[in-house]
Amino acid sequence: MDNKMEPDFKFKDAATVHSTPSFNNGLPNEEELVPTLLKGSIDPVYEGKAQVLNSAIQDIGMGRYQWQLFIVVGGFGWASDNLWPIVTSLILPAIKKEFSPSKPPLLSLSQNIGLLVGAIFWGFGCDLFGRRWAFNLTIGITSVFGLIAAGSPSFAAIGCFAALWSVGVGGNLPVDSAIFLEFLPGSHQYLLTVLSVFWAFAQLLANLVAWPLLGYHTCQETAKTCTRSENFGWRWFMIAMGLLAMIMFCCRFFLFTLYESPKYLMGRGKDEEAVRVVHEVARINGKTTNLTLSDLEVFNQAGQQGVDASAALKRKLEKVNLTHLRALFASPTLAWSTSLIILIWAFIGLGFPLYNAFLPYIQATRGSKFGDGSTYITFRNSTIIAVLGIPGALVGGALVEIPRFGRKGALALSTALTGVFLYCSTTAVTSNALLGWNCAYNFMSNIMYAVLYAYTPEIFATKDRGTGNASTATANRVFGIMAPIIAIYANLETSAPVYVSGALFIAAGFLTVLLPFEPRGKASL
Repeated sequence: MDNKMEPDFKFKDAATVHSTPSFNNGLPNEEELVPTLLKGSIDPVYEGKAQVLNSAIQDIGMGRYQWQLFIVVGGFGWASDNLWPIVTSLILPAIKKEFSPSKPPLLSLSQNIGLLVGAIFWGFGCDLFGRRWAFNLTIGITSVFGLIAAGSPSFAAIGCFAALWSVGVGGNLPVDSAIFLEFLPGSHQYLLTVLSVFWAFAQLLANLVAWPLLGYHTCQETAKTCTRSENFGWRWFMIAMGLLAMIMFCCRFFLFTLYESPKYLMGRGKDEEAVRVVHEVARINGKTTNLTLSDLEVFNQAGQQGVDASAALKRKLEKVNLTHLRALFASPTLAWSTSLIILIWAFIGLGFPLYNAFLPYIQATRGSKFGDGSTYITFRNSTIIAVLGIPGALVGGALVEIPRFGRKGALALSTALTGVFLYCSTTAVTSNALLGWNCAYNFMSNIMYAVLYAYTPEIFATKDRGTGNASTATANRVFGIMAPIIAIYANLETSAPVYVSGALFIAAGFLTVLLPFEPRGKASL
């Protein structure tokens, strides 16, 4: 076998390798293949084969298959991740008027519990039963329970269904991001940031649909009584969102052929199938690839651990023994980086739902004091706020490529300013002023999320990326569960939720400055 097919991997304590690699027979030059993990913290056979597969995908380039993934992942997965929490926040005032629950934030609590279960189950589960089933089932589960929720006879029922549809929603980003990254050439890694446009668009779409349904078919904030017939708008809204999710599911399941990730197949000892998938992607893109089965099997000839079924089982047992989790803390620098990013996700996980889940309520009650608290005005303002999210995501994609600013600068600035604008909203003395500050908040928060969703997987190496993403997602969801609990005992007639949220965002912004790795201009391993 040609020595070019057996790169000598050098281990360094770094987070990324430089892009864009030049290719020689489908492989990047040796000096550009510098893994990010420390010596002894990685299975060299698995890593070697992963490098070959990554090189083959890069050689094929960005084509039709990846652009289709961009739509079904970003247009569906990223959008659903934001759409359904927004749905819960939009229907909360109407549900509160109809059912008169003693603790309305319990609806958000049930949602966040479902999101936590979904993130853990689908995030780790896709490594056991594959990406394809998880990819399709997440939106399918969301659509079914979203539709059923429209017939909820009580507050307890809608809370249960919110938890169930959120189990599906919680798996969208962990599963979809893994699929997209594993088929994405390193030269197009910036598209991970651009995907947040769909995340922002989902907020706008939800508000546009809610405006006529909830705006005209919901009991007014000042109404003393509220019957089911007078308050049917939120049920029509749930039907509309459930049907939208069902259409997404049908498009994924019937119109798009998702191939199992080559690296997942390789990790299960199915090298031949992994090679076949790479060739199939090349065919769809109108390209050819020189990858052969022998290119992967050559690594088994070194007398090291083979990537077969038994080796895969061993790695599964290692995961149970927290081997991959320990790898995230293998050196002081890695431990510092991992701890900070988990803490940042946790702070945002508490701050974002604490404020955003009660934004319509705050808009309505504040508007009432200003003399314009109608349901129509509330949803009109929410729609205006949502519009600002789309340019925010695009600006985030541009900021991350600024020299000497990069991901860290964009994330730190946008996160801190998100908190600042929340504080500014407490100074509003008119409805228009409150609307303006909320627009600024949403603009900056969408920049923040666009950068955060791109930065997080970039600082984890491929071997431990799933564990790293699952850790940050779990921290985010656990703290998200705390948000409605705090709201239950906080006085929502004051600005308490705003002050808490603002402080958390500002603190997360300062923590971002302390992160040790800057991935700008580099490609994740």
